[in-house]
Amino acid sequence: MIQGSIVALVTPFLESGDVDFDALQRLVDFHVDAGTHGIVSVGTTGESATLSHDEDAQVIAATVEYAAGRIPVIAGAGSNATAEACQLTEAATRAGADAILSVAPYYNKPPQRGLIAHFKAVAAATDLPVILYNVPGRTVTDIADETTLELAETANIVGIKDATGDLKRAQFLLANRPDGFRVYSGDDPTAMELCLLGGDGDISVTANVAPRLMSQMIEAAIAGDRAGAQALNQQLLGLHAALFAEPNPIPSKWALAQMGLMRPDCRLPLVDLTESGMAQVRDACLQAGIAL
Repeated sequence: MIQGSIVALVTPFLESGDVDFDALQRLVDFHVDAGTHGIVSVGTTGESATLSHDEDAQVIAATVEYAAGRIPVIAGAGSNATAEACQLTEAATRAGADAILSVAPYYNKPPQRGLIAHFKAVAAATDLPVILYNVPGRTVTDIADETTLELAETANIVGIKDATGDLKRAQFLLANRPDGFRVYSGDDPTAMELCLLGGDGDISVTANVAPRLMSQMIEAAIAGDRAGAQALNQQLLGLHAALFAEPNPIPSKWALAQMGLMRPDCRLPLVDLTESGMAQVRDACLQAGIAL
């Protein structure tokens, strides 16, 4: 399984609102060249909530095609309806993804036994590795640590993206996980510390804009090089904050547009970055040595 900096890739759009597949290819090449270790396609940052099921499959398949085996592709395939999550997982499997990222069901607020049944159904819908995604700040539902460890006994549930930012929880999972179960950060500000504790990488928003720095920083942290990781992370601290100054992925898309890689457009209900947001992202990029 993948270790390192895994970008939660934005989905670029044309002015018409259609997916911009030329820009998507540029982004994939950008990450391969920068040393990114993996791509999550149509996750939260990829605006999966506003893509149709057909678009989901098309974007995943195109990302796999453009990656051409140079970098692994993890497909976001979650839903708050278990049947739909299984259908999306099956479609992502057919599209050629290397693994599945499956978010905790949102809005319904299922109990922990419901989460266990949900994720076991998703895992049964594919022969690919499945990574759980716990982001209670968005979903309200929180996958309890004990639930994660129970699900880790399922053969193809191989890891978790922990976006809680709670390093005590990460330490518990790292201390009690079965052999081979991966723990990834989903929170850029605490990703370095999680990896220094023994974590396996970061599924990152910041990597959209600073892929090389993120790859180098996460590599250093996984290797236990605290001084090296801290020096790199110091350059990135402003970006970790600025890219969430307004709802993700609005700031990242604006920065990538300034870099000439794509248009800044999001789909409604997300809107354009404000002038104050632009100033914050511009300053953070300057701090990180990224030219806009």
